Parts: sequence; C-alpha cells; structure tokens
Amino acid sequence: MTASWQRTHTAGALRAAHVGQRVTLNGWVHARRDHGGIYFVDLRDRYGITQVVLSEEVTGELRLGPEDVLSVSGQVVARNEANRNAERATGDIELVAESVELLSSSKVPPFEIIDELDTAIETRLRHRYLDLRRMPMLANLEHRSRLITGLRNAFVGQGFTEVETPILTRSTPEGARDYLVPSRVHPGEFYALPQSPQLFKQILMVSGVDKYFQVARCFRDEDLRADRQPEFTQLDMEMSFVEEEDVFAAWEKALGEVFKDVVGVELPLPFPRLSYAEAMERYGSDKPDTRFAMELISMDEWAAGCDFKVFQSVVAGGGRVLGLLIKGGAELSRKQVTALEDVVKTYGAKGLAWWKPASDAQGGGAGPLARFVNGQADHLMEILDAEEGDLAVFVADSQSVARRALGELRVHLGRERGLAKSGSWNFLWVTRFPMFEESAEGGWTALHHPFTAPEDWDMPGDPGSLASRAYDLVLNGWELGSGSIRIHRQDVQARVFELLGIGPQDQQAKFGFLLEALEHGAPPHGGFAVGLDRLVAMTLGLDNIRDVVAFPKTASATDLMCQAPSPVPEKLLREVHVASLAPSADGPAAESAAADGTP
Repeated sequence: MTASWQRTHTAGALRAAHVGQRVTLNGWVHARRDHGGIYFVDLRDRYGITQVVLSEEVTGELRLGPEDVLSVSGQVVARNEANRNAERATGDIELVAESVELLSSSKVPPFEIIDELDTAIETRLRHRYLDLRRMPMLANLEHRSRLITGLRNAFVGQGFTEVETPILTRSTPEGARDYLVPSRVHPGEFYALPQSPQLFKQILMVSGVDKYFQVARCFRDEDLRADRQPEFTQLDMEMSFVEEEDVFAAWEKALGEVFKDVVGVELPLPFPRLSYAEAMERYGSDKPDTRFAMELISMDEWAAGCDFKVFQSVVAGGGRVLGLLIKGGAELSRKQVTALEDVVKTYGAKGLAWWKPASDAQGGGAGPLARFVNGQADHLMEILDAEEGDLAVFVADSQSVARRALGELRVHLGRERGLAKSGSWNFLWVTRFPMFEESAEGGWTALHHPFTAPEDWDMPGDPGSLASRAYDLVLNGWELGSGSIRIHRQDVQARVFELLGIGPQDQQAKFGFLLEALEHGAPPHGGFAVGLDRLVAMTLGLDNIRDVVAFPKTASATDLMCQAPSPVPEKLLREVHVASLAPSADGPAAESAAADGTP
C-alpha cells in the first residue's frame, strides 16, 4: 500500500510534458525565498531540483528551514518565459503546492549543500552524510557504481567466475602491516584482515576454478597519502594456464569496454609495453607519464671526455651523468632554475648543472657549464637534440639517484609547464621488474611479493640480477595495479622463501597451507589487481580518492564521523584476552590527539 506522502516523480523528472498533472515530490529544502506570503522552495533530491510554489494557506503554521525533508503534492504548471531557468532540466515548470507535509526537520547544517564548497575537509568528513548530499558527490558514487558494474560484466563475459574470499584470515608477511583481530575462542591468537586475496586466489587456481575475479576489500596498516586509504577496493583476478599476454589481453578487453561505455572514450588497444629497465633509463620512473615526450638523456660518453672534472670523476667511479632537455627553457630565470635544483636535491642529488645551448659560432651558450664546452657546443646540441632557446639540465650521481632525481624533475616540469596532453589516457604495461632488491640490513626483499615467478626457474647467479615476471599497469604516470605470473612449483617457492630469509620452519608456520597446495598439482597461473578507488578518481579527473569513497578515513586513519578507532570497555578486552598498553585517556595520547585535531 502506498502512503499518501510518497512521491510519484523525482525532483529531477518533471518537464513541460507534465504540465497539468497532479504529482507528489519528496526531497530536501535546498533554498527558500519569501515573496510576501508566497514562498518559492527549491526541492532537491538525488535526481535534481524542482521549484515549488507554496502559499501561506498551504504552509499554515509550518516554518521551513534548510535541509528539512518534505512531501509536496500539487499541480505542475508552466513557468512564464521570463521566469524559465535554462540551467535546470526542470526549469520550464514549477509545482504549485496544494498540500505539504514535513517528513523530517533538520538542524541548521554546518555548511551549505552546494556544488562548489569551500569548507575544511575535517568538517566535511565529520558530517559526511551532509557532504554526500551534494550533487558532485552523489555523481561520483554513481560513476563508481557504473564503472565497477561494467568491469564485473566484462569479466563475466570473458568466462570468469566471481568468488568471495575470506576477510578473517591469518597474518602473512606481504609488505605492509596487518590489521589484527583477536580471537575470543582461541586465546592469544589473532586473525588478520587481508592485504589482498593473493594466497586464496592462487589456491583457487590449484582448485581448478580456472578464471576467478572479485571486487575485493583489502586492508593495509600503512602511512597514508592522497591515493591511499587503510581499507580500499580492488578488482582482483587470476587465470590458469596463461602467460603474461593472456592477462594483458583480458584486462585490455575489460578496460576497453568500460572506458567506451562509462567514460565515453575509445582506448587504443593493445596498450604499449615497456620493460622496467627501459622505463627507468628513459623516464627515471617505473610509472612514467607518457603523455609528454621529455626523456632522460645519457651523457656518460660525453661526460667521460669533457673538461668538467666533476662529470669525469662521477663516470670514472661508476656513476652516471644524465640530462634532461627543457624545450624553450632558456626563458627561465636564475631563481626558477634554482627552484628546479631544489627539486632534484629533495631526491638525493647533490646539485643540478645547467646549460643554455648555443652553437659554437654563437659563443657556445650560457650557464655554469658553458666554459667547459670548449668548442663542443655543436656536438653537445646534437646529443641533446637541442636548439637555441632551450635549457639543458644535468645530474651526476649514482645511477639510482640520477635516474630518480631527474625522473621526479620530469614529472615536476610536466605539471608546471603543462606538458601533459589534456584528455589523454596513456596506458602502459611495465614488465620484467627485478625479482629482488637489497634490504637496508643487507639481505634480500621481494620487489613485488614472494609469490612472483622468476623469468628463469633455475634462478642462477646473483639474486639482484634476476628478472621477474611481474608487471604493472600505469595510466598517465599513476600505477593503477600490479600483477605477475605466479610460482606454481613448490620447490621454487621454497627457494624464494629461503632467499628472503624465511627458513623451512617459518615457511611451514606462515605458508604451510600454500606449499602443501603447490604439491598437489598446481597449474601455471597469473593474475592482476586494479585499485578501483584510484581508477574511479582518475576517470573523474580527481586528485584524491576520498571523493570517490563513501566513508573515507583521514590522513591519520581516523573516521571523523564514527569517531573510529575508539576505546572499548575493559570487559570486552578481557573477553578477547587482550590487555591495552596504551596511555590512559588523559595521558600523552590524548594530548597528542588534541594537538593535531584527532578525536
């Protein structure tokens, strides 16, 4: 049975074709204007805004405030030409109210429910239920829903099976810290919230599922930044009997369909491939933004024979001299060049050498390096592909420092000089990552994770020189996701654990279930996962993922609306066999929280 107050239409549905009809609308008071006994109310819901005309006879003693929830019944009438609102889909009509019912009253909100809002993010998050009423926020959530639905349909269409994996699992070392959940029925033992479904999806492949996917919730207790949250969502998939190209093809097909249907963009397929080594050499980054062509230039051969002793000594000592050409950069002032030097110093470089090119006939250019060119200006311009009016900058350091410093400077210049082509969607597969990297303690750590297959199953020689079958998908300089071909041989998995310092006893304690599964006929398999929060944000042109997450955490991993995390009664702690070592509520923790505004 329909109640008398329930809507017949939404607040965004009425058009000129509805003139003369009697309708009922439900929604929030968006704005209210008093015209001498006649009230004009903008009634808002998720679908739009309709102007409602209310007389004093209809409102009676009712006093309407912002964000009150109303049910209004009346007749749809056409607005006269002078009063039409071309900016609204409902702007040709208005609703002349015959009755109004207050369904719920509202306190005065702490901020206006408007599209463009200049309010502190802390206030928005504390009152997230109000923030989400704003049209852009609702549109973000709707876009997210369409995108996730599109990906789900795309993988189902390719024969994948959606399988849910556990949220309560065991703690395994996967890189970040785990969120732990104490067990009441097993004193002293803990579950962990999953950082990813990695081990479960591999076991699903051993189980014969063949093609798996899920929209997975993941949890990582790590330091936050603009593109990270402690809990996040990823589209996770795994396939049996595949090579890298099979995984790439599945994702290219899915993303191609979703971008066409949801974003309205026809992606060029297949995506380009670039090895990790080439990406680092050309861009100084394993997630290069390929929307602009500025690339690092190896100056080692020239530097080894130049008159600049600093360059000579760095190359002689096994380091690198790398350059970057800034087209039209000669216009930069000394102060602006110094600002560029500050950028590279942030990433470990000792300084930034620079040269404003000019031919030998024109005096060899300007800048600190000009006096060391000594008749080599034409040759140097040829190496750099430089012209008069450009600016060449150089970093001389270890390979890792020189690459990273200039790679980050490249990103900085791309942003500051507007080099990235607007509206471009430059996807890139980065492949063949190193298998291991040396830890600060001198041992080895897995660059991706310890379940990634090596290119050579025998893993000969120095672990630091081994290439893996790991790959990342990069979009416009952002890492969208990671994946790899997995280790399906128990002996290789055990050896990788040993190289990582995990002995046989610890292997059984932490990964015994996986090692046992691999001994029961595991198919070659591989997979990938895309961070959905980041993908949604990028397709909306947003810098921060919190605007596409319904209830995000702050940079200190707190939920300001729910006031989480929070203390729990001592009785509950005893039930799960946990004792708190934290300071009391009026101790240092509370003082620190008060100082940074944390509840």
